[in-house]
Amino acid sequence: MLFDMDGTLVDSEKLWDVALQELAREYGGDLSAEARRAIIGTAMAESMRILHDDLGQPERDPDLSAAWINARILELFRTGLRWRPGAFDLLRAVRAAGIPTALVTSSPRALVEIALGTLGRDNFDVVVAGDEVVAAKPHPEPYLTAARLLGVPIERCVAIEDSPTGVASARASGAAVLAVPAEVPLPSLTGVHQVESLTGVDLELLAALSADRAGATG
Repeated sequence: MLFDMDGTLVDSEKLWDVALQELAREYGGDLSAEARRAIIGTAMAESMRILHDDLGQPERDPDLSAAWINARILELFRTGLRWRPGAFDLLRAVRAAGIPTALVTSSPRALVEIALGTLGRDNFDVVVAGDEVVAAKPHPEPYLTAARLLGVPIERCVAIEDSPTGVASARASGAAVLAVPAEVPLPSLTGVHQVESLTGVDLELLAALSADRAGATG
């Protein structure tokens, strides 16, 4: 099992909203709704590029902006991280069944370490953070890396994602994909099973998705 983090397991996108809007105001502007949607699921460097362009300030240093966001989001994660509906129960069921499990996120390792206090370190055999891969989502590398570290063929894995960027990454990797839209709607795509919430998702559904994917590639 390959779990995305932000917007999938934890309701953290609202915290990113706070930090991004605060930085935009620090720069004398407001982040547009369109730019905010484009940022969801992207790596930090791309997020800062989108923010700067949206504000009409492309000359700003993305590293400085990223440092500001990382410091602020760390504060917010320590006090305001909440589970997405159904996520805790599903993760607990997956672990009780002894299924190899990875956390695959675009967030940097420092932020993931804070989140693991809520998510539980023992719930994951492998963690792949956004600053630990060469190519971030929507590239398939994060999911391929997780499968390799788990020692499980990617076509036998199920990836759970909430964003267009994350779904694209998981789909390109060859994993079965369960999409659970959070902040933005997701298009209907071949090979992607979409549900409104993780509430009610069970091991039987995950096994069926894995079997369908393995059969399609076999």
